[in-house]
Amino acid sequence: MKGFKDFLMRGNLVEIATGLIIATAFAAVVAAFTNFLLEAIGKATGGADFNFDDMTIGGFQTVGPLLTALVAFLIMAAVVYFGVIKPYQAMRERFVAAEEETTEENVELLREIRDELRAGRGRI
Repeated sequence: MKGFKDFLMRGNLVEIATGLIIATAFAAVVAAFTNFLLEAIGKATGGADFNFDDMTIGGFQTVGPLLTALVAFLIMAAVVYFGVIKPYQAMRERFVAAEEETTEENVELLREIRDELRAGRGRI
């Protein structure tokens, strides 16, 4: 029982479970946005239907659902990339660069203080 309790209380397990819950909720948002976007594109193009479920090519019935899933995937990938990844990268570059700059300034200031103390009072 102790091993099972240790397994459940690990920080990684809680973080993974939390990430999975958030990812599942986010997937629903992305799917809803994709459906909205497909509908908006259909209305903007005069009623184009992106539901290829009835399409058959060479006698294959599964071509239509494959094309529908492919279009939905491309839209979802674009939404995730431009709505999550790009803003995250921009924010990370902005804050990480600011932290590194501040850290370098602090190190340089501490070096100057050390040098002044050494020059004025002897070796530290």
